[in-house]
Amino acid sequence: MVFVGSSTGAFFDRSLGQMGSLREALERYQTQIATGTRLTRGSDDPVAAARLRALDRLTVRGETEEENAARLGQDLRAASEQIEGVVSLLQRARELAVAAASETAGERGREAIALELEQMAEELFARGNATSITGAPLFAGTAAGPAFVRDTNGAVTYAGNGSNGAVPVAPGTEIERGVTGAQVFEFDDNGTPSSAFAVISALALALRGGAADPAQAASDALSGIDAGLDAASRSQTVLGTRIAWVDAIQLDQQNRAVNVAEQRSEVGDTDLSDTIVRLQQTLTALEASQASFARVSSLSLFDAI
Repeated sequence: MVFVGSSTGAFFDRSLGQMGSLREALERYQTQIATGTRLTRGSDDPVAAARLRALDRLTVRGETEEENAARLGQDLRAASEQIEGVVSLLQRARELAVAAASETAGERGREAIALELEQMAEELFARGNATSITGAPLFAGTAAGPAFVRDTNGAVTYAGNGSNGAVPVAPGTEIERGVTGAQVFEFDDNGTPSSAFAVISALALALRGGAADPAQAASDALSGIDAGLDAASRSQTVLGTRIAWVDAIQLDQQNRAVNVAEQRSEVGDTDLSDTIVRLQQTLTALEASQASFARVSSLSLFDAI
């Protein structure tokens, strides 16, 4: 009797354990189908779980780099647009200087030119202190304040620093944020330090009677204007190169994001067709186990007598 009792208990324990395992598998497959995720916990597949954590870190870093590149691209384009305006102003200033250097310009004509130059100087100052979409100065380097300031005499000086700062946009890759105001607006005019502000303001003053020979002053200003155009054009070229670099980085970022997403899907996503087959097989096995258990557990030795 002890042998029979022990065998019966073992049968019940074994059958219930098998059906419990089948029910757990059934619930796991149902969860995988409902959520689309193959792993519900790390112990399901430790190797795959570790791989997913590594891919998650790559995803987070990639998102940060994408945000950096997008913000950097905005700043570079904003700076490029401002410098394009500066180049246009200096080209117009050159046209005005050539006109003022002509003997036919006359006193009233030079006064009108001086007025336009003064207005251009104000626009140059505004462009030099332009800010990004976030309110940061575009040409102050890494300084927080305005790029240019005026003293009590109206003279414009650079108040930023010489560091552009670099933005990480890819593993091991950083791109400088922009160009400084000193690079854009300051230059040497025949060996003498000068700036676009100084050249334009000095020419306007000379044309209003501040020079004994306004025509000669206008002619002399051409070298400074040309130097200013060269400085602004160089900065525009630098920004154009960096913008193209950022565009290439962003394209690479998109490709890497797709690659990481594909790897993540391969490792962690549910294979629906395979999981549905396994679910059906497990359901069939569970139903058969339950029927078999019910049948065997109802048998008695008396049925054979």
